[in-house]
Amino acid sequence: MADQNLLDVVIIGYGPVGQSLSILLGERGYDVAVFDRWPALYPLPRAVFHDHEIRRVFHAMGIGEDVESISQPSATYQWFNADWKTLVEIDWSAESISDGPVGYLFNQPSLEALLDRKAKSLPNVSVNQGWEAVELRQLPDCCEVVLKQGRMTDGTWLTTGETRTVRARYVVGADGANSFVRRSLGVTFEDLGFQEDWLVIDLKPNEGVKLDVPDIGQWCNPARPTTMVPGGPGYRRWEFMRLPHETLEDLQKPEKVWELLSPWVGPDRATLVRYAVYTFRSLIAETWRKSRVLLAGDAAHQMPPFMGQGMCSGLRDTWNLAWRLDLVLKGIASADLLDGYTPERRPQVRAVIDASIAMGKVVCISDPQEAAQRDEAYLSGQVPALPPFPGLTDGLIRADQNSAIGGIGGQLCVHGQVRNDGEVMRYDDAMPNGFHVIALDADPDLYLDEQARKVLALIGAQTIGITHDESRVAAGRVLFDVSGKYEAFFNEHGAKALIVRPDYYVFGAVGSLTELSGLVGMLAAGLALKAGHGAGQDCLASAQA
Repeated sequence: MADQNLLDVVIIGYGPVGQSLSILLGERGYDVAVFDRWPALYPLPRAVFHDHEIRRVFHAMGIGEDVESISQPSATYQWFNADWKTLVEIDWSAESISDGPVGYLFNQPSLEALLDRKAKSLPNVSVNQGWEAVELRQLPDCCEVVLKQGRMTDGTWLTTGETRTVRARYVVGADGANSFVRRSLGVTFEDLGFQEDWLVIDLKPNEGVKLDVPDIGQWCNPARPTTMVPGGPGYRRWEFMRLPHETLEDLQKPEKVWELLSPWVGPDRATLVRYAVYTFRSLIAETWRKSRVLLAGDAAHQMPPFMGQGMCSGLRDTWNLAWRLDLVLKGIASADLLDGYTPERRPQVRAVIDASIAMGKVVCISDPQEAAQRDEAYLSGQVPALPPFPGLTDGLIRADQNSAIGGIGGQLCVHGQVRNDGEVMRYDDAMPNGFHVIALDADPDLYLDEQARKVLALIGAQTIGITHDESRVAAGRVLFDVSGKYEAFFNEHGAKALIVRPDYYVFGAVGSLTELSGLVGMLAAGLALKAGHGAGQDCLASAQA
């Protein structure tokens, strides 16, 4: 069966990454179809952490308050040696640049249920579960995806024999580590060298049970490196590294699971939710785009879990892709805009993987002598502090302000509470998502020339002032900076105005408002803007012939 209509985007994979991209594109009005091999959502926990940046993305999808109801703010992330002496502390409970704590813990099935409900509520998003992609073809003006239907029978996926073909202007592979889309493109993974087997256990303590365990921590004990974290409200997770003498089969016996948990909890005090052995890897695809097909999430990268950034990185992919596809599908920008996706996302993810590997090497030491040397280095202060979270270092940022050289371009922009016309709210709730021109203590509209205004109107940009000076407030035009965070951010970077992208990263800044129109011109040059709106009609006509 061949579907005759030409979709805007087909997404292969319906985990959190595919779900989120379908929402972000669906809410922008695009015709999206998402397909997943499995007939139902995966019911067991996997990811447990999202950070402050991803919290903003959830709010942008309209599910922020729902996600907060199934999450809990993180405590300080602590790393202990075998004697429970603190080696490292990362304060994930501290105030972040995005307003609120750095991190949050959640239960993935609960999150996926929220994302699923939101995606299926959008009339232009078609969710198709139980359909496996088996063939992908790129034509001059669109893509064709051949799918076959299947169902679960006695725990095995079996095809029903029904097939269908769908056509779309773009295809995104969000189909996980064994991605069919990536393999179809012939894209290879670069192996960054980390590989360890860990037993992951999720359980639910019985009502009223309080466990004597660090809230969120790594026990860097060479006898058994161990991770202990919340699994979202009401859940706990342990992860145990496989030791050199153990087999995978050894770790997956129920009696072994309870033996490992016995210092903290027994079967009389908690119920096992699931346990499984995972191989933590460090892999990154060589490219994330080939013409009309793009990769996102685990299809493009995999990393050790020690920074909690696996799912977060996948959601950053979708957040980056959504605004690019928006401008391309509207015909405002040429497809060249998509060329910036890999150069932006890959270096940032590579830096996160490298940091995760470095942290993993601290944890995954099973030799007592090596562990003693590590402990001495950390306890004596010989180890430098962790570097700040990486920004963007390529792509659509002002080149001479690149975050790689300490500039503001590519840094995540500040977010906080503002007051507008007497009402205090999140800045993101006060202003619709998109490109933002923000000026300190002034209305930026007063400093834009006609050409800059045309560019900003074309891309749907917002212009707004923000101030911590009550005398400069103007309802709807210059908002009051409730916490003073914006004023501090601008002053730190010597900025009087800046342009923020739809994914909350700073394009660039100016030190004088008279330079603002020039900054808009730089943005326009980087956006590959074009006249008119493409429609893909040639592909549709040939498909119907």
